[in-house]
Amino acid sequence: MPTGQTQTDASESYGADQIEVLEDRESVRKLPGMYIGDTDDGTGLHHLIYEVVDNSVDEALAGYCSRITVRLLADGGAEISDDGRGIPVDKHAKTGRSAAELIMTTLHAGGKFDESVYKVSGGLHGVGVSVVNFLSANLELVVHRGGRQYRQSYSTGIPDGALEDVGESDRSGTVIRFRPDPQVFAARLEFDAGTLTDRLRELAFLNSGITIEFADEREGGGQWTFHADGGIREFVQWLNQSREPLHTQVFHVKRSQVVEIARREEGNGNGENRETSAEMEVEAAMQWNAGYQEHSSFFTNNIPQNHGGTHQEGFRTALTRTLNTYLEHHGGSRAKNLTLRGEDVREGLTAVVSVKMRDPKFSSQTKERLVSSEAKTAVERSVAEALREFLLENPKQSRAITEKIVDAATAREAARKARDIARKKSDVGGLPGKLADCQEKDASKREIFLVEGDSAGGSAKQARDRRTQAVLPLRGKILNVEKARPDKMLSSNEVATLIAALGCGFGREEESFDAEKLRYHRVIIMTDADVDGSHIRTLLLTFFFRYMPALIEHGHVYIAQPPLYKVTRGRKEQYLKDDEELRDWTLKAALKDASLVAAGRKEPMQAEDLRQLAQRSLQARSSLEGLRAKADERVLACLIELPPVDAGRLDDSRYMVDWGTQLEAALAKHDAQAAWKVSVQANGRTPAAFSVVRTENGVDEESALEFSLFGSAEYQSVRGLAAELSKLMVDGAAARRASSTREVGLFGQALDWFMDQGRRGVTLQRYKGLGEMNAAQLWDTTVNPETRRLVRVEVASEYETSTTSKLFATLMGEKVEPRRAFIEDNALNVVNLDI
Repeated sequence: MPTGQTQTDASESYGADQIEVLEDRESVRKLPGMYIGDTDDGTGLHHLIYEVVDNSVDEALAGYCSRITVRLLADGGAEISDDGRGIPVDKHAKTGRSAAELIMTTLHAGGKFDESVYKVSGGLHGVGVSVVNFLSANLELVVHRGGRQYRQSYSTGIPDGALEDVGESDRSGTVIRFRPDPQVFAARLEFDAGTLTDRLRELAFLNSGITIEFADEREGGGQWTFHADGGIREFVQWLNQSREPLHTQVFHVKRSQVVEIARREEGNGNGENRETSAEMEVEAAMQWNAGYQEHSSFFTNNIPQNHGGTHQEGFRTALTRTLNTYLEHHGGSRAKNLTLRGEDVREGLTAVVSVKMRDPKFSSQTKERLVSSEAKTAVERSVAEALREFLLENPKQSRAITEKIVDAATAREAARKARDIARKKSDVGGLPGKLADCQEKDASKREIFLVEGDSAGGSAKQARDRRTQAVLPLRGKILNVEKARPDKMLSSNEVATLIAALGCGFGREEESFDAEKLRYHRVIIMTDADVDGSHIRTLLLTFFFRYMPALIEHGHVYIAQPPLYKVTRGRKEQYLKDDEELRDWTLKAALKDASLVAAGRKEPMQAEDLRQLAQRSLQARSSLEGLRAKADERVLACLIELPPVDAGRLDDSRYMVDWGTQLEAALAKHDAQAAWKVSVQANGRTPAAFSVVRTENGVDEESALEFSLFGSAEYQSVRGLAAELSKLMVDGAAARRASSTREVGLFGQALDWFMDQGRRGVTLQRYKGLGEMNAAQLWDTTVNPETRRLVRVEVASEYETSTTSKLFATLMGEKVEPRRAFIEDNALNVVNLDI
């Protein structure tokens, strides 16, 4: 049983009698967005898993579950299992159907609607696991309960048969395995492990003592285990990993409050309100750091509220009042005559507030804002009392906190004066001199390009449409706002110019930022495709994320995608965005009039089959790029051509010697100008690696191929192609293109020959900077709304905001150690680093 969780008195009788049927099924498949969110962008897809996991978490909150396992299956499905009591399986008194089937096939049918079973529960919209069933192509339910195992399968929510008793069981719990319906999720059917990792880690922090295991069993996947005995106290420490805490002890409070709730009684026909008492659990943790941004997260029954609500109001009120009172008596001379505001006490604050309550009220179906008034009172009372005690009992830590707050208040006054100056500059006639503004007055039709330097700015000004497009050149790299207070930030000429040009102010407070005053509804970052350009783009994104987050939330920030290449063949020119497009263009040209005839076969490989095989081969080469530090690149090229190694036979000496002989033969074909020798090296009696020796002109070049490489994700991703090519190219082949023919021993040789043929007569130009393009080229490729490409900047998921904030702190913050660790952990994942 998880720490700090107790069973409710009446929960022993959780059974079919307590399942309440509230609504029918059909509307879900017609309007899935109403129940799970957008079915195109991945939001709704991931909520299928969240809904099932939330049910398991509810079991944990009731005290009957301690371990939850989530698996992403290789076939595109997902499996969620727990060690709870198991879904009830007895017959429902009203319908005669099994309770399990009722829960899986009826909206709002679940024990969580009966207060005697679950005191609190999460869930996306309270619709239950039936919504997952309705939106799945197929679903399998396995229940372990009462010493028996039960099973039932469904197709798009319709039972394939009755619930079956399939035998004895020595455990309890529920297993749900499902595959999303491609008819519903046509735009996106693939789960994102990163998105799920963020949410599952969050749930483990919010529910101390629960263990959540997550396994991605798809190619290149991984495994994670989340467990936090310290609960949200550990959550705050995790969020502050990339920051410098001002005090070592994390403030933490966890209290139960009895609150009065007004409930509407309909039974007497009058619909009168009646006051009832209910228990609410309030938990909060916080720690100040040396940074300048607030990072506060608010949850109700494990559901995040990005737009805050009454619990946020109660927390902020308690924080400001308590610290104001403390400073009046213990603040010293610096605090005299200072009137603190909420933003002062929250500067550099990392906080997590979680409330668990029965029947919370939200402002909308998406539950992004809590409106239950009783939450404000409960949070304010709990935090104020505990914070007062914390400050008095920890004078050293209190001093660090109050000094930070006084510094923030002093800097705020300086920033206010600087902001007033910036506002005056943004008045009519006071726009920045470098800004080339547009003629259109309607902000929704206006866009501004933020370009790097005067050179690119000159080309952009000539290329733009003066009616609707403005250009603002930024000289050099703007200030890194992650390391600067607002007063210092405004002293930076480039930042002040940008704020004045946009016209909407800056900051997270309504009085200092007004999105309605934004002068351009498209803010387009247009930088060079080099390291400096990437750095400037990152600095600008840091500024927008920290000081104008509403622009990102409302979809106003974009990144231009200027082409990296121009290819010319004869009089025909074409612009290509990146290396991938260049590869695809070259491949298309290379395979024109091309064919491959394998030895022993009369018919050539069909054009489409050849194209697909060539694309897969190029993709496989890219996948193996990450292994170049572990093996010779010529050896890696041959891995795609040989039968895949059986990972279960790595310690079979004879098998590995035979495979090494095949590798030696492939290397001889790949690089015929040298002699190759491959032998097995042993670690004791166990074969551990291949020794690969290349000899040319009497000079030996030796390398090793460790057997551990065959277990890598990169090698696993090319096994299917390797099996196919090893069968195709047993006796070689003839590569033909137009009137030319070449005999080849490996498919890679044929592909390289085709690509060389395709590059003939082609002139390739690589653009390192926008200044290299003339105005006409820049208009055609990057500025013209009809032909350009833009990428909109957004935080993809409500569960990713804290992770995104942590990433900015890691990469752009003061602390060097987390940044170094990040680079070391991810350096080998970078492909085509352009420096």
